[in-house]
Amino acid sequence: MKIKAFFLVLTYLFTVGVSNAQKTTLQNPVLTGFYPDPSVVKVGADYYSVHSTFSYFPGLPIMHSRDLKNWKQIGNVINRPSQMDFMGERMSRGLFAPAIAYYKGIYYVTCTDIDHDGNFVVTATNPAGPYSNPVKLPQVRGIDPSIYFDEATDKAYIVYNSEAPDNKPLYAGHRTVQMYEFDYKNLKTIGEKKQLINGGVDITKKPVWIEGPHVMKRNDWYILYCAEGGTSVNHSQVALRSKDIWGPYIPFEGNPVLTQRELPADRPNPITSAGHAQFIEGPDGNWYSIFLAVRPYEGDYYNTGREMFIAPLTWVNDWPIIEHGEKTIEYKYETNIKEVKQKGALPQSGNFSYTMKFDKGLDLSMMHLRTVDSISFKTSKKGLILKLKPETISELGNPSFVAKRQQHTNSTAETELIFSPKSEKEKAGLVIYQDESHYYFLAKSIKDGKTQVELYKSVHRKKDVELINTLPVGNGKLILRITNNADKCHFAISENGKDFKTLAENQDGKHLSTKVSGGFIGSVFAMYATSNGEKSDNNATFKYLKYKGNDPILK
Repeated sequence: MKIKAFFLVLTYLFTVGVSNAQKTTLQNPVLTGFYPDPSVVKVGADYYSVHSTFSYFPGLPIMHSRDLKNWKQIGNVINRPSQMDFMGERMSRGLFAPAIAYYKGIYYVTCTDIDHDGNFVVTATNPAGPYSNPVKLPQVRGIDPSIYFDEATDKAYIVYNSEAPDNKPLYAGHRTVQMYEFDYKNLKTIGEKKQLINGGVDITKKPVWIEGPHVMKRNDWYILYCAEGGTSVNHSQVALRSKDIWGPYIPFEGNPVLTQRELPADRPNPITSAGHAQFIEGPDGNWYSIFLAVRPYEGDYYNTGREMFIAPLTWVNDWPIIEHGEKTIEYKYETNIKEVKQKGALPQSGNFSYTMKFDKGLDLSMMHLRTVDSISFKTSKKGLILKLKPETISELGNPSFVAKRQQHTNSTAETELIFSPKSEKEKAGLVIYQDESHYYFLAKSIKDGKTQVELYKSVHRKKDVELINTLPVGNGKLILRITNNADKCHFAISENGKDFKTLAENQDGKHLSTKVSGGFIGSVFAMYATSNGEKSDNNATFKYLKYKGNDPILK
């Protein structure tokens, strides 16, 4: 009996050990920073997500995970100027709300180029790419297209947000959800479109912006689920269903299945604007919702953009119930998922720091404005070498600018700059950038023949800049540092790597917020070099880019 009891205890301890080994804490946001409009697909044991990038290039990052916690960027859907560029477009234009799907060995990404190409589809046999050139879908008039493959019938459908019936809205924000059958082999619509939703789940309440639609099959039900209320504080997710793919679709009485709009505005560490969700089965067999939300530091102010969050989802009578529909979204969820870390992946959730070096090229996460000019930069063991171009970040072109996302409310970026300006118009340095008229630029330049560091602030919704401060510097080592703490920005330099001098502190951080700037993007830190309208043969070298984020709620 004693031997039997011993083995029972041993078995219990082993079982507990295995059980504990399978526990994984999902920490929100699972992708910190500017990763809006998430769409996710499960292929075998792998998960792939895609996100809006608006007028940044490359466009539409593809992220990979095997546990819904650890994500690694493996490619970009739009990574060649021959596919498209966004020249002349403001930063919150470009690519809106992609969706990713998989069927019979092929990955399909649909998206909207809001000003030029309209809706389009690209394909690849490898989720990392390369993806095909865009195939336009002129019949699909609207935004947020998503493809649903019905395996039982071997048919496909494309569902999207569209104009009000007869293009005569009854109120501002009155939209519809419409659908075509889709020829997935020849990438074109079939037959006539059909309206699935008019206005929203209850048009008598004048719902706005029914968008981001997805269709999925659950037992005998076709589930149609969409965002409603706009992508700000009134954002939500709603669900409808039908036994027929063409409807009629009946709204869930418990709608919305996800929102944060009814919660007290003064709650601590709020997560707001939740919606634009996609539902996915997890590695543990349970269901989860991937969606966008934001972390404001005051009211509706946030600089980090719309981030990717996750929450458990439960099916009740074949209706999707996202845990905490109108309750607080948690920053952490305990799961039975086995954690799978990915080699070489940059950290994406929680607090973290890392240093980007450029001896092996640019990381896939780094971005340019509107297109890529491959002759304007090069990478080596010396660092990132930017050619000074006449274009500036206040304009709608392609300046010498390489950026990474700001991923924390409290964050610091730092670089070592090697640069000898030849004229007063030549400037190079570090910028924290929201859009064309909302940024700070910490630059090395020259004045009256003497080198100095200058701090510029853009003028709200104008091309102008104002000079905040200057400090004289030598021609040797120069480290530039920008720190953003919510509504405060601080700027410092060092010539020896140890002692830092402050150019300015407590500058207006709200100037970099989405609320002040308008639009849909988050801030980035960027290395930038310009000759301000003049031709130049000069270069600036950035030896590295250090990043550190430290938000108390993410500890």
